[in-house]
This record gives sequence, structure tokens and C-alpha cells, in this order.
Amino acid sequence: MEARDLKAFANDLEAVMGLYGKTLTPTVLEAWWKALKHMALPAVIKALELHTQNPDAGQYPPKPAHVIRLLGGTSKDRVNIAWAKVEKAITSVGVWNDVVFDDALIHMVIDQMGGWAKLCETKSKDLSYRAKEFESKYQTVLFNPAQSYPKKLSGMASVHNASRGMDVSPPMTIGCVEQCRRVYKGGSSHVQIGMMTLDEANDTRLLSANQ
Repeated sequence: MEARDLKAFANDLEAVMGLYGKTLTPTVLEAWWKALKHMALPAVIKALELHTQNPDAGQYPPKPAHVIRLLGGTSKDRVNIAWAKVEKAITSVGVWNDVVFDDALIHMVIDQMGGWAKLCETKSKDLSYRAKEFESKYQTVLFNPAQSYPKKLSGMASVHNASRGMDVSPPMTIGCVEQCRRVYKGGSSHVQIGMMTLDEANDTRLLSANQ
């Protein structure tokens, strides 16, 4: 979600909490926002709706954990899904291309692990260790998301070309293209020399590595 989504999110959450006779205070709203802001607004609203319809859990007021579980399963499930995307992208995209995943948490974690290029250079025999590192860091940011993250993960070609004033190709998207756009827009620039936004990139030039 982006800052402009806060009002719509608050209105929907307030309505849901009202079903349980609960008042949404500014402090509680802030806690919800911090826990879920890395997710897409339509998905969050749908998950809240599903919670109210659940014959078991729906008897009680929702918590952020309920929304997260509905959207991505358990934390272990989400880690496994995220790493599967990363591992496939390492082999299908590789070290040279910039990438944008459809999960902002993946950007947070890979940034903490030294960046996309460094991760792609991991030797096959060491990939299992990097997978464990990814799992540990993903579990952490899942419940305590970073304040910012890089809008794209830079490959070697981008770093090389940007440093020489050459054109930088648009990043490849990994997963849902529309969600990748949201991740890109919500991220910070870091080093974005000569980088066009995803909205400015011609769709015929925006390649996609499908899952």
C-alpha cells in the first residue's frame, strides 16, 4: 500500500472492527498500517472480508496476523514461496539484469544480503546456506518490515552502464507485473542513474520472468 491508500484502508478497517463492536483508535490504526503496508490494498480489503465470513476465526475481531495468513499462509509458507521466486530468477535472469519482484519483502532481504548481483554470484554448493540466510532475514522483515527498500535490485550491467553514463535498460519483472509496479513505486531510489520508471517503460521492452 502507498500513503494515499491509508484513508481507504482506515475506512474499511474501521467498518470491519465496527462489526465486532470495536473502535479503531489512531494508535491501533498505526499498528495495523505498519504490519500490512507492504501489501496491496485490494488484497488486504479482500482478506478482511474473508475473515468476517470465516465461521470459526470470524467470530472474533481480526488481527494483522489473520490478514497475513489469509494472503500468504503461514510465515514458513511465505518464506518458501519467496525463496522459490528468488532461486528461479537467479537461474533464469542472472547477475546482469535488474529485477523487480512482486514482493517488497524480497527486496528488503536481498538488499540486506548484499544485493542482487552478489546473491547471483553465489556458488551452487553455497546456495543452501544463502537460502537459510534468506529465510532468517525474511522471517524478521515479515514481522518488522524495513522503513525503506530499493525499488529495483541492480544487476551488473546496470551498475556498469550507469557509472559510464550509458543507457540503463528497464528491469525485468518477477511475478505479477502489476504488483511489481506497486513494489517499484513504493521503493526508494538508492542509485538510479538514468533509470526510467516502470510506468514510462514501453510494455514491449519490459520483459517478464514468469513463475
